[in-house]
Parts: sequence; C-alpha cells; structure tokens
Amino acid sequence: MLLKILKEHARKYWLDILLAMVTVVVMAGSTLWQPKLLQNVITAILQNQSHKITTLGIYLIVIAVIGLLAGILNTILSAKVAQSMSADIRETVFRKIETFSFGNIEKFQAGNLVVRLTNDVNQIQNLIMTALQSLLRVPILFVGAFILAINTIHQLWWIILVLVLLVVGISAATFGKMGRHFGLMQGLIDRVNELAKENLVGVRVVKSFNQEKNEEKRFNEVSDQLNEQNIFVGTLFSVLIPAFTLVGNLAVVTAIYFVGDLAKSDPGSVAAIASFVNYLMQVMFAIIIGGMMMTFSARAMVSLQRIREVLDTQPEITYPEVPEQELDGSVSFENVSFSYEGENTPTLKDINFKADAGEMIGIVGATGSGKSTLAQLIPRLFDPQTGVVKVGGVDLKQVNEKSLRKAVAFVLQRAILFSGTIGDNLKQGKKDATEHDMNRASRIAQAAEFIDRLPERYEASVEERSANFSGGQKQRLSITRGVIGQPKILIMDDSTSALDAHSEKLVQEALNHELKGTTTFIIAEKIASVLHADRILVMDDGQLVGEGTHAQLVKSNRIYQEIYATQKGKEAI
Repeated sequence: MLLKILKEHARKYWLDILLAMVTVVVMAGSTLWQPKLLQNVITAILQNQSHKITTLGIYLIVIAVIGLLAGILNTILSAKVAQSMSADIRETVFRKIETFSFGNIEKFQAGNLVVRLTNDVNQIQNLIMTALQSLLRVPILFVGAFILAINTIHQLWWIILVLVLLVVGISAATFGKMGRHFGLMQGLIDRVNELAKENLVGVRVVKSFNQEKNEEKRFNEVSDQLNEQNIFVGTLFSVLIPAFTLVGNLAVVTAIYFVGDLAKSDPGSVAAIASFVNYLMQVMFAIIIGGMMMTFSARAMVSLQRIREVLDTQPEITYPEVPEQELDGSVSFENVSFSYEGENTPTLKDINFKADAGEMIGIVGATGSGKSTLAQLIPRLFDPQTGVVKVGGVDLKQVNEKSLRKAVAFVLQRAILFSGTIGDNLKQGKKDATEHDMNRASRIAQAAEFIDRLPERYEASVEERSANFSGGQKQRLSITRGVIGQPKILIMDDSTSALDAHSEKLVQEALNHELKGTTTFIIAEKIASVLHADRILVMDDGQLVGEGTHAQLVKSNRIYQEIYATQKGKEAI
C-alpha cells in the first residue's frame, strides 16, 4: 500500500529506471568477472605465458572501464529519478495540503506538515536513490559471488557458509533495532521544528517576559531526546562496521590458512586464492549493503506512512461540481450551530439572521462570544454541525469554490502578507488587477498614504513576515487586498484594530462611499467602530442576543448596554 505512492510517480520515469537497472546489471557483471580474470592472469604468470598475460590484462582493463562507466551512468540516472520523483511527491503533498480546511490544518499542525514536506520527502528520495543503485546489485552480487566462490575453491565452501551466517546474524541483531528508533526520530524532529517556529514567531513575547531560560529548557529537553536517538543509531553503526570487518578478515585468514595445505596437492589453488578472497568480500558486502538498504527502507517506510497519512486525509470541506454562478451579497443563517472538534460546548448556538445585499452589519460581543466563528462560516472556512448558511439565497454546500471566493473577501485581524512585492500581495485579491485597481483599493484602505511615499510603489518589496511594515500599515495593505476585487460580501474581523481613530474613521467613510453595493460585516471590540452600521448583531456566549441599530440596542438590549457603558466609561476616564 505504501509503495503505491512510489509506483504512481515512477511511471513517468520508466525509461530512466529501466536504464538504471540495466547499468546495475552491467556493473554487477563487471564486478563479478574481474576476480575470475585476475585468477587467470596469476595462473598465466605462474606458467610464464607472457602473451596470455597481455591479452588477459587488456580484458581486465576493458571490463573495469565498462564497470566504471556503467557505475557513473547509474549514479546519474538514479540521482535524476530520485530528485524528480521526490519533487513530484513534494508537489503532490503540497497540492493536497492546499485542499485542506482549517480543521485539517489544525489536526496536523503547520510545523508537522512542514517536516513532512521536507525531511520525510528527503528520506523517500534517499530510498529511491539507494534502491536504483543497489536493489538489483545486491542479489546479483550475492548469488553470483557465492556460486563463483564455491566454483573457484570448492573445498572451502564451508567458510562461505559460516561467513554468510555470521554477517546475516550481525545484520539482523543491529538493523532490526533501528526501525523503531527512526520512527521516534521523525516525531522528535517534528517537535524540534514546532518549538523553533514558536520561538522565532513569538520572539517578542519571549523577550518581553524574560522567558529565554524556560524556552531554552523546553527546547533542550526535546533536542536531547533527539540526540539520544541519533547517538543510539550511530552507536549501532559504529559497532556494525568493525564487526563486519572482523568477520571478513577472519574469513580471509582462514581461507589462506587452508589454501596453504591445498597448494601441496593442487598448485593451481595459489592463483585461485586471490579470486576466492575477492568473492568472499563481495558476498559480505552484498549482505552489508542489503542490511543497510533495509535500514534506510525502515526509515523511509516511516516517512512514506507519514506522507500517506496526508494524502489519505479527506478535506473536511468539499465543493460540489456545479456551474459557476453569480451570487449577490445577501447572507442568511438558519438555525446554525457549530462546535470545534474536541469541544463539548457549542461555540455557536441556534443562530438566525438575514443580511440584505448592500447592508453594513456590525457584530459585537465579549471576547469568546463567537463573533469570529460566525464570520468564518460565511466564506465557508468551517461548516456548521446543524443549520444552513446561505449566500445569495443559495446553501453554501451547493456553491462551487470559485463562485464563493469571487463573492466573499475576508480581512483578518492579524494581517498576513507574503514575501514578494506589494503588488504580488494585492493581486491575491484580484489576479488581473491593474494599477488603476490598486490605486482605487489603496485609497479606500488609506494605504495610498504610505505606498505613494515608496519609490517603487507597488513594486516595493515585502520582507518575510512583512517585517518592514508597521502593524497599521500591514492592516491597511490587508484591507486593500480585501477590497481590490470589489467583492459582493466583505468581512472585516477587527481588521482596523491597529489603526488610530482618525485612520479608522477614514477607512469606514471610504467603505460607505466606495462600496455601497457591498454587504459589509464589521466585527469589532469597540462599539465606536460599528455605530453607523445599518444593523448590529450582539453575541453572548455563542448566542445571538440582540439585533438592531445602535439607538435601538442602547435602549433595549442589556448586553449591549453593558458593553457600551463600559467603553463609554473608559473613554470618559
């Protein structure tokens, strides 16, 4: 089942794989034939046959060159196939991850998926490379060298058998223990990656609260565990090679000792000893290479299993194969309830409301009341457990993804920009955006104020994690990206929180003036941000407890009154 992943991607490179296998056979044949030629050369020397020595010497050189060229070609083909297949697998896994919903991503965790895309794919690449270089070579060398060694000096067959038993025994005792440790190593690499990512992303928090020592302790604990696993595997390898060398040398010494007696009755065995010893070494190295292949395979199988887990995961949200449709800006929730995975208490409980196209809807409530969760159901980032969410009068489960993404734009509180240029980021909101579109959108979001001061304007670079922009600038660029496609529905999840009061007011005025036909949802902690909304939804503990204008809610809704009174008191102070 796991190897199915490799078979699917191997079809594309069948010719290179076939050529690699042919070169392996040629290389193995050359390796097996050279000792026999060497034996004939020594025999010719002992018999003083100079003309035969020259001919055999030429054959020996030709066979060696053929083997060398086959080895070079095999390495090139193996590397090409391994690199190409691993790149294909990496792209396949990445495409699969791109289909995941928020729930799928949270299940795996971002750091874990990064390790699977990098380290695990590299392990698979090593397996492909090793297989193409040794998969055929090992059995050919083992069987061929075994038969030729017995054929060379048949009286010493028992030395070969003892050598095989000893090498196989040592291999089984050591390689068998490594598989479990490779699985632990991959899990610990995941954890190291997660801790490093947390610390780099949250470096300001770590330094602000003087947590460097605690974070070092957490990281060192996991790093030490990974180090222990590496040392264990390294120790096994360090014992393995000397053990194999000892067994091989003992076999050679034993063979030479008994050949000394054989030489008295059969002088030809003196010429055969070099060939016999060479075949002994080939038998031993075939077993060693085979054992190491099993070790690499064990580690790669762990990685293949982890890749298969990703590929077999079904996206929690799928879209129907229906024609693309033009959706208007109306939104309705009908008896909608939602719970996050693993939570017993519903985050949203029986939500009912309808927003007409072009309305501005404010959503307020205490922290944890379900405001953002409600908003995330509109672009279908999650599906409700019960109830129906409709956009343009159509159940979201009956809308194809392209239609929905064209109709709905979501501007998050945490502005996430990608490295590249400002223009690249804005074109994520509209692929074919012109400079005119960018100018219009940046004016609405009040981003033109700082973009116009940049010499490159929309070609100005955005560094990793947009570190070259302030929080307010990032939010304004994020809003620009949200409005550039002129969506039918615009959701702003507290996305002006980093702006000063004046800039926030200018953004709201521009939204009212420029996006009159757009249904706008403004999620805010501050009531001042939604005062002029057509309607305000009041959330409390996952329930919709109020709906109306600011004036109506101030008079009639207790929760809204409490929030308003608290914020008004803070302003007064």
